[in-house]
Amino acid sequence: MSYADTVFINMCKDIIENGISTEGEKVRPKWEDGSSAYTIKKFGVVNRYDLSKEFPAITLRRTALKSALDELLWIWQKKSSNIKDLNSHIWDSWANEDGSIGKAYGYQLGVKHQYKEGMMDQVDRVLFDLKNHPYSRRIMTNLYVHQDLSEMNLYPCAYSMTFNVTKEKDTDQLILNGILNQRSQDVLAANNWNVAQYALLLHMFAQVSDMKVGEFVHVIADAHIYDRHISIIEELIQRPTFPAPKVWLNPHIKDFYEFTTDDLHVENYETGPQIKGIPIAV
Repeated sequence: MSYADTVFINMCKDIIENGISTEGEKVRPKWEDGSSAYTIKKFGVVNRYDLSKEFPAITLRRTALKSALDELLWIWQKKSSNIKDLNSHIWDSWANEDGSIGKAYGYQLGVKHQYKEGMMDQVDRVLFDLKNHPYSRRIMTNLYVHQDLSEMNLYPCAYSMTFNVTKEKDTDQLILNGILNQRSQDVLAANNWNVAQYALLLHMFAQVSDMKVGEFVHVIADAHIYDRHISIIEELIQRPTFPAPKVWLNPHIKDFYEFTTDDLHVENYETGPQIKGIPIAV
């Protein structure tokens, strides 16, 4: 099985067996029928993936890797917060009549800030530091900007990336590692989607910075399974698993802003059947 399968199965079992239910409590999310969307939750889940060994895609069901990359590029490359720039409908429920989700995600990454080296947005600052100050302990992004929260249609869930560079033992080869901090996660709908996205981000940043990928650490403050997802999860984690797929990027791309979804290649991705019609709480 994929190592990501092992992580996902163990996490889901732990949440179901040892998590805390929010049933009967005052919760914000609602189902489409207007009823409260309760969860079983665990606080402070930390999962680690060694990207140098395999790509962390689960095989219990297929993660749409090109669609996940498209959303990631929408946020990190296009720096957009308008669904008209996105080739899927996953953000439709949070967009206004003009297609905007407000001052969230891509908007925050596109805001330019004054640094000693000049005006840069957060993405360009990361790329600058990876090239010029790889051992800096300040290479990070933050989307959770309190002054703009009232103008966001959804507060950022995956809100911060911290990048850290190490060196391959006995060589001069630099290794790029990263930590994704997430305040909240719908485990069924979004877990491996986010893992795959930020693993791809590390691969892209490493490639354009002449580094190799290392560890990806995923920190989730509130990892939860919705009440209407429990039976789906219980069936999912009993499925047969398969080896991890081979995932690679076009090696000729040396500029982050030149990557497209066509530069992602996925081979030997065998999975269980897709789950259709997953109810999403809003």
